[in-house]
Amino acid sequence: MFNRFAVFATMLCAAALSSPLNLQAQQSEVKNIVLVHGAWADGSGWRGVYDNLVKRGFNVSIVQEPETSFQDDVTAVKRILALQNGPTILVAHSYGGSVVTEAGTDPSVVGLVYVAAHMPDAGESESADGKLFPSALSKSDAEKTTTDGFTYLDPTQFHFFFAADLPVEQADFMSHSQVFNNAVNFKAVITTPAWREKPSWMVVAGADRTINPDLERFYAARANSDTIEVAGASHCVYVSHPKEVADVIESAARAVSK
Repeated sequence: MFNRFAVFATMLCAAALSSPLNLQAQQSEVKNIVLVHGAWADGSGWRGVYDNLVKRGFNVSIVQEPETSFQDDVTAVKRILALQNGPTILVAHSYGGSVVTEAGTDPSVVGLVYVAAHMPDAGESESADGKLFPSALSKSDAEKTTTDGFTYLDPTQFHFFFAADLPVEQADFMSHSQVFNNAVNFKAVITTPAWREKPSWMVVAGADRTINPDLERFYAARANSDTIEVAGASHCVYVSHPKEVADVIESAARAVSK
């Protein structure tokens, strides 16, 4: 028997789903995540975070910065942002934090997640900020510079300073696949910090020897960032604790989707 009531109810449901208000709610859900690596690393370190987020239904892209100049790195981030379809959470590790602080003013970015990262203000550079809370690395001789002005970490000290909570074999591979970073990049001065205008999150690596955890805490407090600390984590917290980092990114996406 033809059930006119059932057909009518189905039509009402379809109309509700296609209403402007409901479409707006669907469109406001943030599903785009762009991940930005730091100095002496490349995008492959994000694999664990990437896998976690993809399983949760996110569209994840990873920027490969050339590290040849600060502006080149900012441009590389904006190039990937331009490919996103809709609002995006921008995530960065280490030096990448300075890059996204500058690039994150892009209108597609609705939130920023800093993972053991620098977060300078206007007129500041990460090299100057690092002097506020010197790191173990800054007091060592582990950072080297090539004759043409590119920095890298001494492979024999990479595990201790950068990735102490990773297996020695994994850290050794990372130490021999470093992306050398132009030394002047660390002195790049921020013009318009994105975190001044947009919500931010900070993952503090509790045992970080590359960036002093107190500097990460200072950045987060100044920006009024939601802060999560991973006790005992090295600077490589995004590699050693991918689920915890993915949890923070998902929380950020949910928060800006409300």
